[in-house]
Amino acid sequence: MRADAQNTVEKIEKSLDLLGQRLDVETAPFRLEEFNARVEDPNLWDDPDAAQKLMRDRQFLVDAIATYEGIKQDLADNIELIELGEMEEDEEVVSDAEAALKALEEMAAKKELEALLDGEADGNDTFLEVNAGAGGTESCDWASMLARMYVRWAEKKGYKVELQSESAGEEAGIKSATYKISGQNAYGWLKSESGVHRLVRISPFDSAAKRHTSFTSVWVYPVVDDNIDIDVNPSDIRIDTYRSSGAGGQHVNTTDSAVRITHHPTGIVVTSSEKSQHQNRDIAMKALKSRLYQLELDRRNAAINEAHENKGDAGWGNQIRSYVLQPYQMVKDLRTNFETSDTKGVLDGDLDGLMAATLALDVSGKTRAEAQSS
Repeated sequence: MRADAQNTVEKIEKSLDLLGQRLDVETAPFRLEEFNARVEDPNLWDDPDAAQKLMRDRQFLVDAIATYEGIKQDLADNIELIELGEMEEDEEVVSDAEAALKALEEMAAKKELEALLDGEADGNDTFLEVNAGAGGTESCDWASMLARMYVRWAEKKGYKVELQSESAGEEAGIKSATYKISGQNAYGWLKSESGVHRLVRISPFDSAAKRHTSFTSVWVYPVVDDNIDIDVNPSDIRIDTYRSSGAGGQHVNTTDSAVRITHHPTGIVVTSSEKSQHQNRDIAMKALKSRLYQLELDRRNAAINEAHENKGDAGWGNQIRSYVLQPYQMVKDLRTNFETSDTKGVLDGDLDGLMAATLALDVSGKTRAEAQSS
């Protein structure tokens, strides 16, 4: 087999390995038998909601098994064709099979990514908050750069982006901003972005042209679906109204009806500053419920989260990614060691590679590189 074809086969095998781990391929047939037995229960539809969930979960498993087995069979068939063509010195058969392998490689990589977006809320829309850290104008400018980066990423995905609230920096940039990003798997993609982002560059605000380090935090949490019930005790919250003004330009926004909701048991604070006070209350309450839902997801996934956090260098605290513009060009994720020198591309929203590497941390608690080399 030619070297290019062998390389393609190895990539497909690695995708299959990760798909198999995600599916837990050894137990999948037994889980499907369980589903089939429950589907035959004559009392299944006494609870329509539970029945529909069962049918969706069963179909998801059926599709996942079919995808895994289909890729595995197609890989074996094309390898056999190449070996047969080489044995009979039939170049046309070999070329056709190699082309089929390339197409299979692309499909396997796509299915691998889709398999990583199977969390409970991964398909939901999401809220994304950006907050400047200590450092004054430098951090506010960095917060603005990050906000633009995520907006550009979302637009490239075809997602809808709505600015919920914004607080301008005193000289430049923003102190904070909250966006609602709507689209399939918006939360699943963005959830790995929560954490502290570090920038190293020559400051445009320093007349001495010295290198500066700035920090900005990002917080991502899912928009709660209407069918998810989150109870909020009215006695646990305080609702304040206040005047809020935006940063000017396309985000100019001045209103006396901005709303801030404080949830006393958790200390969560959410804001909204649209034109209508009624609308702001509704938006802020939805954001609060989403934050409370995120707390519940974090509680359920505590063991996984702890394993992921332990992979980072404790000396970096909560930092997840470093963006270095001087003295060299490099963006590096500190959890996965994924890095790229295309800093301009990343800051223009080319984030899929960084996000995919982090999503793959779920595979047996390993990084993508560890999972693929095992």
